[in-house]
Amino acid sequence: MGNDLVQVHVSGPVCELVLNRPEKRNALNGELIAALREALEGTMRDSAVRVIVLGARGPAFSAGADLAELRRMQQASTLENWSDSRALMELFHLLYTLPRITIARVHGPAVAGGCGLVSLCDFVLASPRARFGYPEVRIGFVPALVSVFLLRRIGEIQARRLLLGGELISAEEAHRIGLVTELVPEEELEERTRGLAQELARKSSLSAVALTKRLLADLPAQGLESALQYAALVNAFARSTPDCQAGIEAFLRGEPPPWAGPEQPSP
Repeated sequence: MGNDLVQVHVSGPVCELVLNRPEKRNALNGELIAALREALEGTMRDSAVRVIVLGARGPAFSAGADLAELRRMQQASTLENWSDSRALMELFHLLYTLPRITIARVHGPAVAGGCGLVSLCDFVLASPRARFGYPEVRIGFVPALVSVFLLRRIGEIQARRLLLGGELISAEEAHRIGLVTELVPEEELEERTRGLAQELARKSSLSAVALTKRLLADLPAQGLESALQYAALVNAFARSTPDCQAGIEAFLRGEPPPWAGPEQPSP
C-alpha cells in the first residue's frame, strides 16, 4: 500500500512506513514530506494499528533536506519559503505527538532533517553502520526546526555539540548520548524491530499511549506547580477511560488485557 515515495505495510497492530527515495538518499523534498504526512495521518484512522515503524530503502535512512530544492527555494518569496518551512514543521509536530508508539529503524546515515525524523520517534533502533548528525552549520544553514526536538531528547550540552560542531557521530556514540535507544547488529535489525513492535503493541492500550505522549510533549514547558496540576488532571481522566477500566479488571482476574495479542514465538 501507500504511494511511490512512502511504502505502507500493515501487519496486525504494526504499520511499517518506508521512505522510498533511495536514488536521492531519501532526501526530504516537498513531495516526500507530504507523502509521509499523509501516511502518518492514515495510521490514525486505523484503530487496529498501535505501533508505527519508520524505515527506509537504499543505503541511507535519510540525507535530510533536498539541497537542490533548497537552492530553488532561495529564488522564492519569503511567504513561499514560510509555507515550505511550515510543511516540515507540521510533519515534525505530527510525528512527535502521534498517539501511537513510533520506532525508527535506522540502517544507515540519518543526517540533518533525517536525523530530525529519528529524534522524533519514541524508540530508535540502529545498526552499527548508521551515522547521525546535523551538518547544516557547515553550509551556512540553521537547523532550526530539529533543534526544538533535539534539545528535548539529549539536552543542551550534547545538542550544542551536534548543532554547532556539525560533526557526524557513530551509532555507538549516538547510543551513549541518548539519541539511539538500542544498537542492533545490521543482520538482526529488521527482526529485532519487528519483535519490539509486536511486544509494545501487546502491552499498551491506545488511550494510555495517547495520554502519555501528550503528557511528555506538554510537561517540559511548564513549571513545577502547573506541571503537577496538569499531571493530576491526566491521572484523573485516565482512570475513567474504557482501556484503564478494562485493564484493571483483567489484571485483578489474572487475565491479559483485551488489547493483548498472542505471544510471538521466540526467534
